[in-house]
Amino acid sequence: MHQKNLRRNTQKNSIPASLEVNLNHGTKPVSALSIDHSGARLISGSVDYEVKLWDFAGMSSSLQSFRTIRPCESHPILDLHYSITGDAILIISGTAQAKIVDRDGYEKAECVKGDQYITDMARTKGHIASLVGGSWHPRDKQEFLTCSQDGTCRIWNVEDVKQHKGIMKSRSQNGLRAAPTSCTYSRDGNLIACACNDGSIQMWDHRRMFVNTSVLIRNAHQTGTETSGITFAYDGRNVATRGGDSTLKLWDIRQPKAPVLSAENLYSRFSMTNCAFSPNDRLLLTGTSFEKGESGGKVVFLDRNTFERVHEIDVPKAHVVRTLWHPKLNQIIIGAGDGNVHLYYDVAKSHNGAKLCLGKPKKIRQHDVMSTVRVITPHALPMFREDKPRSTRRAMEKARKDPLLSKQPDLPIGNKGSGGRVATSGSTLSSYIVRNLGIASRIEDEGNPREAILRHASAAAANPYWVSPAYSKTQPKPIWAPENTDGDEEPEAKKGKLN
Repeated sequence: MHQKNLRRNTQKNSIPASLEVNLNHGTKPVSALSIDHSGARLISGSVDYEVKLWDFAGMSSSLQSFRTIRPCESHPILDLHYSITGDAILIISGTAQAKIVDRDGYEKAECVKGDQYITDMARTKGHIASLVGGSWHPRDKQEFLTCSQDGTCRIWNVEDVKQHKGIMKSRSQNGLRAAPTSCTYSRDGNLIACACNDGSIQMWDHRRMFVNTSVLIRNAHQTGTETSGITFAYDGRNVATRGGDSTLKLWDIRQPKAPVLSAENLYSRFSMTNCAFSPNDRLLLTGTSFEKGESGGKVVFLDRNTFERVHEIDVPKAHVVRTLWHPKLNQIIIGAGDGNVHLYYDVAKSHNGAKLCLGKPKKIRQHDVMSTVRVITPHALPMFREDKPRSTRRAMEKARKDPLLSKQPDLPIGNKGSGGRVATSGSTLSSYIVRNLGIASRIEDEGNPREAILRHASAAAANPYWVSPAYSKTQPKPIWAPENTDGDEEPEAKKGKLN
């Protein structure tokens, strides 16, 4: 008993979970996670259709992603995988076409879609139903695997995505089509395994024809549930499956009739919940969702030999969807249902990763700093040559005080126009506009309009330009009426008749 507790404490101490860092992806559940082999970059996908790329070395303590893409329009991201060299990313979404993007998120290839009117799936060039999972070959950077609800798993080549390279049909016990729910390669790439919705686990040998299965486990999980995760151990002898029936089972591929060990009461709401082995191959971890009355989800660590719960990490107010334990970084990455990516690490046991970005100060954005552009003119005359400023800060402060260089807006109008721009022309805005219009046209407010017009008569007669030359031959000579100085005297035409 003492040795058992000692071993349990030793395994618990090997879990790097003393510190935590949160990366905010969004508000929807993080349904896909992947880290490249070197541990330099992290990619996260969500059901909000977005994929974010994180660079640990280039990220500051502000913890912002360097790129956000929406590769599959309005389709949720179900799975993400880095290739073995880290230069390509496999994106599995709700569409029937898988996409390959490069390390910076730019699209490289897109798999072809099959003909949905053909019954034989072997005669279609691609999937005809929505994808559910995928994986890269562990040793060949050109090959990847996809599985779909059309009942097939297909092997592709990155250089030629116009047609699949190989196809495997998953069948139920009565010979009908069984839809896969997840798929993966073995560690050496010799086996291709998929879990189906009829509760079975089917494996094919990569070195042979994909006609019959090499390993077949019927009723591995409850029929009708989605087995959300399947992964091989590092030694290649065992395979773990995360069932939608709230169970986690460990199988021996040499004796697949019954599970070696099984754990229950691992409730999960998501069809993307997976399981993973620790780098030393002694622990098995998976995530759980919280039910009504519970405070949050958990990351459960199980002993591989006994399936006893060694440790649990509580994630408050969030479901645990994805779990990763990177062997090189020795850090645990969790994709939660609240839209955050939780990174657990230890100062002494972990390396790089989240430890790189926490010590860096926050970067100042470009639009927060007012920069001045200096034009270099080496051959200009001395009187036009601009002296090189000794201090950029002093030049920025000087430009800030200059209303023209800083583009200072107009000062606000004071109360009732006193002290503002309106006060110079009147007490109201209308008088200010009228005065400005009058000044612009040079018309005085209190002038006689007739005199203002006749003032230009001599200039128009001396230098006719527009109207006068056109009517010079036909227009009669204008006779101006004399100005009426007495306002009380009526014109002759309007005088009354005398008897």
